Amino acid sequence: MAATRARVAHLLRLLQRAACQCPAHSHTYSQAPGLPPSGKTTDYAFEMAVSNIRYGPGVTKEVGLDLQNMGAKNVCLMTDKTLSQLPPVRVVMDSLVRNGINFQVYDEVRVEPTDSSFMDAIEFAKKGAFDAYVAVGGGSTMDTCKAANLYASSPNSEFLDYVNAPIGKGKPVLVPLRPLIAVPTTSGTGSETTGVAIFDYEHLKVKTGIASRAIKPTLGLVDPLHTLHMPGQVVANSGFDVLCHALESYTALPYHMRSPCPSNPIMRPAYQGSNPISDIWAVHALRIVAKYLKRAVRNPDDLEARSNMHLASAFAGIGFGNAGVHLCHGMSYPISGLVKTYKAKDYNVDHPLVPHGLSVVLTSPAVFTFTAQMFPERHLETAEILGADTRTTKRQDAGPVLADTLRKLLFDLNVDNGLAAIGYSKADIPALVKGTLPQERVTKLAPRPQSEEDLSALFEASMKLY
Repeated sequence: MAATRARVAHLLRLLQRAACQCPAHSHTYSQAPGLPPSGKTTDYAFEMAVSNIRYGPGVTKEVGLDLQNMGAKNVCLMTDKTLSQLPPVRVVMDSLVRNGINFQVYDEVRVEPTDSSFMDAIEFAKKGAFDAYVAVGGGSTMDTCKAANLYASSPNSEFLDYVNAPIGKGKPVLVPLRPLIAVPTTSGTGSETTGVAIFDYEHLKVKTGIASRAIKPTLGLVDPLHTLHMPGQVVANSGFDVLCHALESYTALPYHMRSPCPSNPIMRPAYQGSNPISDIWAVHALRIVAKYLKRAVRNPDDLEARSNMHLASAFAGIGFGNAGVHLCHGMSYPISGLVKTYKAKDYNVDHPLVPHGLSVVLTSPAVFTFTAQMFPERHLETAEILGADTRTTKRQDAGPVLADTLRKLLFDLNVDNGLAAIGYSKADIPALVKGTLPQERVTKLAPRPQSEEDLSALFEASMKLY
């Protein structure tokens, strides 16, 4: 037995030495876990999960055939009031009618959904007894549809059963769900690829969500023609979400440093920490953002730029959907949830709104200055991709260099000058910190642990950007 163990160990060492040393796989913290020791406290494996994705201009018209192929007889089409009058929804409805699919429309999705708006959609889904779902819209619509599908498939569950701990119980999803086809109309959330559904929990005035591979869409139809209907500020804020998805997943705590090690694979979280597969998607998404985001914002007719940002959203979604995000997103949830009177330009809503991508990106210079002490090479690499000259930059300057690169991008795109410009002051910092603390699902993936004092300092540093 001892000889067998020695031979196995020898073979593992040989495999490790022979492993690919290309830049995508030779990260400074990559390691072959070998045989996990008993009682291991950190994880030793990661899992890749993603929806089927179909990309192409005009691909939305195939949705009726897809549902026909699935044998769907009674379909729920979810969207919001604004989109219900626009071409993307009309294309879907035409395809359903042409292919003889019986469907009902739910167009009450709330932009930046709440637990109340989720529950309204859930009730509609339960009454409809649907055998398939189609979500047409941005992250709000796709996330609302995921929740409706989940709770209609698990009708005896309490709402907080599947909501992330510590706000909810974070139970694993064990029930089979109905097929869900997602048709994204914005280039930001990547929700068509992920098993995550985010909402504002009104009682605490913070965002939280549901995270389970089981709720990811069956199919995402990524149709770049839909991006031509997005106003400039929607393109910008959606793009900032892509930017931060890529940056945060690439700089997240490595999967083999995340704890606890799951006792059962079903308990391995959707957000596992950075890993060699998600890294590839994150870096590629970041390169597309660097090349095309400004063009997509400034010229609504630039189909090349908008098409590439639509792809970048899906790429970054695959990356962060398996690696996770960290502090920019964790801090963004109370920024959105505690909004006072701010209403973002180009958003047709009747309530105060800080768009998700804006709430995420406003803290990014401060966050990456803070996290760059860990894995500075990764922070420098992302700064270089975004246009910084890092040839003579020292490792200890990685954070400031990336922060300055981000500030320049935000300034060039006329982004509000920090949290103060959207209605917050230093007096709000304790409430913002309090709203961040329950977001452990993401904040614990930051490569550097943070105290309440650290979070306060990060919010203060984000009050003004320029």
